[in-house]
Amino acid sequence: MAKRRHKASDEILLVPFLDILCSLIGVLILIIVVLCVSQSQQTNGRTPEEIQMAQEHKEMLKELEERKKLDALLKEKIAKLEEVQKQMQDREQRFLKLRKLLDSSKELKEQNKLISTKLQKELDDLLTEIDGLKIQQTESKKVIAQLMAEMKKREVPPDKKLPPVVVQPAGSGMADTTKVYFVEATAGALKVMGAWGEDYRLSATAEVVVADAKYNHFLTEVAKDKKAIILFLIRDDGQGAFNNGAGRAEADYNIRIGKLPIPGRGQLDLALFDKFRGKIPPPPPPASEEPTPPKKA
Repeated sequence: MAKRRHKASDEILLVPFLDILCSLIGVLILIIVVLCVSQSQQTNGRTPEEIQMAQEHKEMLKELEERKKLDALLKEKIAKLEEVQKQMQDREQRFLKLRKLLDSSKELKEQNKLISTKLQKELDDLLTEIDGLKIQQTESKKVIAQLMAEMKKREVPPDKKLPPVVVQPAGSGMADTTKVYFVEATAGALKVMGAWGEDYRLSATAEVVVADAKYNHFLTEVAKDKKAIILFLIRDDGQGAFNNGAGRAEADYNIRIGKLPIPGRGQLDLALFDKFRGKIPPPPPPASEEPTPPKKA
């Protein structure tokens, strides 16, 4: 006897449920990947400690700008106070002269009452002006004291100093025989960093760069090594200084030049370049007088 077949409508199919479950799992995985990539892009691959340090650095720069404004206001108030004090001294001297003239010349009073009255009025005006200057001086001292207290409050504590800027080698690396010399370029100034054991700072104007004896001694010594390179560390405001300093080295001494922008105002840390840093003899002392010619026998 043949078995009875089940109808197609009686079967339970699990394939659509599994498809939905797999699709849901795929969507969740996609969301997780997108969130991870987004988080990585927001932090640019930096650690939380580096992000916190960058935020603190930004806050300290803002604090320094406010302190500069307070310092300018304080200098203005001090200059105004000095001017008021000078005016007071002038008025007091004039007052003493007028008082002496009035007290010592009774005959002058009797002979010319008009002059005496005029002198007395001028004397009273001077006294009033001196009183006003004293009040203004007192108010200026109060404002200065408040500004000094505010600047003291805004001082950056030692444990909150700007973090050092670590200068890192770029590219695929350098040959061990390459000697690197560093020059920092800031607003209107160049600083040769430890080429002969100590830093040397000079103005970055074209006239000084061409005529400065120590800077040209530095370029002369570096030019002797054809594999040497001068790496200019350029601060945010140092492009003009770089143009003058690097142009002199490259055009007149045929020295290889490199440049590296430096963000922030922290102290430069060149520890990663220790094995590549070159040294030159110190510049000779300036000649104080002409050499004495030898005596004839």
